[in-house]
Amino acid sequence: MIDFNRPAYTGKEMEYIQDAVQRGMLCGDGEYTKRCSRWMEERFHTAHVMLTTSCTHALEMAAYLSDIQPGDEVIMPAYTFVSTADAFVLRGARIVFVDIRPDTMNIDEDLIEPAITEKTKAIVVVHYAGVSCEMDKILQIAHKYGLKVVEDAAQGVNAYYKGKALGTIGDFGCYSFHETKNYTMGEGGAILFDKDEYQEKAEILREKGTDRSKFFRGQVDKYRWMDYGSSYLPSELNAAYLYAQLEVCDQIQDKRMEIWNYYHRELEALEKEGKITRPVIPEGCIHNAHMYYLKVRDMEVRTKLIHYLREKGICSVFHYIPLHTAPAGQKFGRFAGEDRYTTKESEKLLRLPMFYNLDMKDVEYVTEQLKSFKEY
Repeated sequence: MIDFNRPAYTGKEMEYIQDAVQRGMLCGDGEYTKRCSRWMEERFHTAHVMLTTSCTHALEMAAYLSDIQPGDEVIMPAYTFVSTADAFVLRGARIVFVDIRPDTMNIDEDLIEPAITEKTKAIVVVHYAGVSCEMDKILQIAHKYGLKVVEDAAQGVNAYYKGKALGTIGDFGCYSFHETKNYTMGEGGAILFDKDEYQEKAEILREKGTDRSKFFRGQVDKYRWMDYGSSYLPSELNAAYLYAQLEVCDQIQDKRMEIWNYYHRELEALEKEGKITRPVIPEGCIHNAHMYYLKVRDMEVRTKLIHYLREKGICSVFHYIPLHTAPAGQKFGRFAGEDRYTTKESEKLLRLPMFYNLDMKDVEYVTEQLKSFKEY
């Protein structure tokens, strides 16, 4: 069976984990946590990067730092993972879902402004498949209405919009290093922001409400309970695994791009025949080959194709069930405007095997089987 995903392994992960053990500090904010943060700050040109235990927790931090209060409204797409909404629901927010663009599966920037009310506090964008939302227009709208912009860049590490790294464009960016992502620490994430005014509040929040970070820097002689907080700090073991991958970031990116480009090139004929639709990369966007998906005519065809590929030893999967159709989505949110594309396009989408250690012979086999399918 050709797996849909396997977590990346590049060679130095175990060496660095062993080194972290020998250093005698496993609880986080040790040498490897700091190395990872510095690497991202320098690579992505942002002032502050804090590793977290997950992208979910990074989003929770962003919701708190955005001062989301009960009754506030937060605009986002319904085509996303539950964590995007959960983080704001936990703060008491009401979620306002808007439709997506069918070309990128990202939030439709033209539908955001009509969804704004006097209760709107933030816009949360999701860069699907590592392809950026139309950030210039979104930032203009946010500035006009005084709204925070949170980037759910879980899939967008090392992807860019007009030269800027995804996650560094809005007020807060949130990364995922889950095992399904390009660079992994098993479970993990990061929050990114530029404004120094958020640093102390973020440190306290991440360190269970204490000023422990100041204590370790020698700025205070004891650490105290200062404010609300939680335990968002990952283990040094996780950070050590991640740092081994960040060091060879370009190597991982190149392999994933090789796979993505092969799929894209070889499936062009099927698109020209009207059997599938391939991903669209808008001008100004540099994606990170996080995933390769195709879209077929409808859910019935997709179901048949998934079963066909499984019979051929290939694991392929669909993606999100739109949040506004789920029980919690109906409880905690509402859909603004018409659902023209969110549900319809989500039912067409199929994701193909994509991971760093995937053999190119297996990629060739996958494309051969896609071409041989007769029921598009």
